[in-house]
Amino acid sequence: MKKLCLFMILVCLNAASFLVSAESQTCPADLGGKCSDSDDWQGEFFPGIPQIRYEGPSSKNPLAYRWYNAEEEVLGKKMKDWFRFSVAFWHTFRGTGGDPFGAATKYWPWEDGTNSVSMAKRRMRANFEFLKKLGVDWWCFHDRDIAPDGNTLEESNKNLDEVIELAKELQKGSKIRPLWGTAQLFLHPRYMHGGATSSEVGVYAYAAAQVKKAMEVTHYLGGENYVFWGGREGYQTLLNTDMERELDHMARFFEAAVAYKKKIGFNGTLLIEPKPQEPTKHQYDWDAATAANFLRKYGLINEFKLNIECNHATLSGHTCHHELETARINGLLGNIDANTGDAQTGWDTDQFLTDVGEATMVMMSVIKNGGIAPGGFNFDAKLRRESTDVEDLFIAHISGMDTVARGLRNAAKILEEGRLSELVGKRYSSWDSELGKQIEEGKADFEYLEKKAKEFGEPKVPSAKQELAEMIFQSAM
Repeated sequence: MKKLCLFMILVCLNAASFLVSAESQTCPADLGGKCSDSDDWQGEFFPGIPQIRYEGPSSKNPLAYRWYNAEEEVLGKKMKDWFRFSVAFWHTFRGTGGDPFGAATKYWPWEDGTNSVSMAKRRMRANFEFLKKLGVDWWCFHDRDIAPDGNTLEESNKNLDEVIELAKELQKGSKIRPLWGTAQLFLHPRYMHGGATSSEVGVYAYAAAQVKKAMEVTHYLGGENYVFWGGREGYQTLLNTDMERELDHMARFFEAAVAYKKKIGFNGTLLIEPKPQEPTKHQYDWDAATAANFLRKYGLINEFKLNIECNHATLSGHTCHHELETARINGLLGNIDANTGDAQTGWDTDQFLTDVGEATMVMMSVIKNGGIAPGGFNFDAKLRRESTDVEDLFIAHISGMDTVARGLRNAAKILEEGRLSELVGKRYSSWDSELGKQIEEGKADFEYLEKKAKEFGEPKVPSAKQELAEMIFQSAM
């Protein structure tokens, strides 16, 4: 049983599931569309799905926003500017619903069963229609999600260029741009030991070349950020691993990325996405604190920020709120992968965030941070295996967007009422004394503190009022 669970944790429900099924797929006649050998698609990809609009909390329409009102101002900023919502191309258009125990369950009508360039271009057209109907201006991608891998690096780059040119054309006349791009350095067998931390120097060079190209196309499309997710930058056992050398190599890799970003004039933010494990036993950027320490050690703290994923926080034994606060107080909060995990499982389930309480705590951190632009909220989330209707893609994103929007409304209410802030301020009020200020300014040594301790005698320790804090928080729900 333990072996089976380990197999699931290491293999299932992650990057490998992004591969499109090779099983034959057809276009149903009732869609009014046609499949062909080209990327052309006659008619809509999502017929019957209207433009998604705000209808308010009383609406029973599953294809309408109940809480997310893009133009509405909250705390002096429009909702759309607080969130900068983004659709993850890999989950939305490459997820199949497959897992280690079952084949793919999702066969979208526009798929022809191939991983060809023409099919990639058709998916890109579907992506833009989806974004427009959802009313979202941002999307995120891995290079190999949007264009097929070739037999050589040159062929892979050519494939990517062809799809990127289509995306550039589709962008015209709209505000749609990538929130961020990244290179897929985990799926291909060459990356089984990692990319930037591989034991093979040739793999390191290949990874660098792939990141170089991915950064170029992100810049070309007007993307505002670039993400590094090191799914295989870690180890399975230290018995055959030179961890110090691998960490040094990863730092050199990031230094080269910073240098190239500046060389090509890309002003976007470089983001590291912490994750503790899966597919490796131990990933080097385990959590926000570990990533911050790595950046400080190698002098990169001013060159990167963090992309915090809520499900990864769960895997590292933290709450999403904890990870966001750790990133925020270190000046590193740059982007949020808005999803959630299941506390009863031990792997990355990438579910849409629907917990209003969690969303409220997330938004409390974002408000304190003053927002997260040029980052945003990327829905690194996928439909459940059993959800197989095209409509479900919209419902899932609407639900996620409404949840975070409701969280913003709640967080704003809590901050405006001030009861929770007052409770916290009162708890730490002794630090507003002369002694407290001396300590915080570094002007109180141990001898002086010993003297004050003798003057005070046994200190009186007041209640932390945790239950009252929780009551105040819940009252805003």
